Amino acid sequence: MTAAGAFDDWTRTVQAYVEQALERALPAAGAEPRKLHEAMRYTVLGGGKRVRPLLVFAAGALFGADAGALARVAAAVEMIHVYSLVHDDMPCMDDDDLRRGKPTLHVAYDEATALLAGDALQAQAFAVLSEAGDIAPARQLAMVRLLALAAGPAGMCGGQAIDLDSVGQSLTLDQLEQMHQLKTGALLRAAVVLGALAGAELPAHELAALETYSNAIGLAFQVVDDVLDATADSATLGKTAGKDAAANKPTYVSILGLEPSRELAEKLRCEAHQALAPFGDKALRLRELADLIVQRKA
Repeated sequence: MTAAGAFDDWTRTVQAYVEQALERALPAAGAEPRKLHEAMRYTVLGGGKRVRPLLVFAAGALFGADAGALARVAAAVEMIHVYSLVHDDMPCMDDDDLRRGKPTLHVAYDEATALLAGDALQAQAFAVLSEAGDIAPARQLAMVRLLALAAGPAGMCGGQAIDLDSVGQSLTLDQLEQMHQLKTGALLRAAVVLGALAGAELPAHELAALETYSNAIGLAFQVVDDVLDATADSATLGKTAGKDAAANKPTYVSILGLEPSRELAEKLRCEAHQALAPFGDKALRLRELADLIVQRKA
């Protein structure tokens, strides 16, 4: 089997395993309040690339983490991610009607249900993460805190606030990078570090290497998103294409141009690979995920 084939098999296996973990972690559709539970399941299950869960498993493999613990960590991270998408898509923010190739949650249900489903997913994520009973309690508490910081004002929510305030504004490249390291990068970084922590305490030098890798892929993820938003169609993306330009949002493409943005993404991919050098061949999946993030078409 080729290396690409082995990676594809690994991603499908992890994605299927995480889908099962999410099924178990979410309330049953038939349980009351049924509409809320159905909405949660509608938006979480059966869609998405599961990049963050893949990062959890790839990092966990470096430190011998138990597959069951990684599944719970991955489910928690993915629920935080999906809750953010639900809220981002609402009329009070990005006002989008297509996500992962199907109607956004507030379109499929209603705005109040979407708001509550996002709130419920955030709470459920921490409930699931706190149930990872085969992880030492002190390390588990540190993991809960890490996810909270990544999701809150010092992370994803802070980045989204800057994003909303930046519509129609001129940002410097440094300001744009800061925004995206919070909005997108913080949760990707958390996925990597949480996966590693599910297996062991991290020595300072290994944590630093993982954070350098995470910073590179977090920024690359957004650069590629901006390129795809400017070049791909909605059917390919599974979400509305061209919305950043239509909303007059600052992007890497609007500041740097299309080709320099592609070159930056490739430079960041190389930086991610270099950061993994201390781990040798054991970090193969993390390297392949850096390639996936930069070379994806949707």
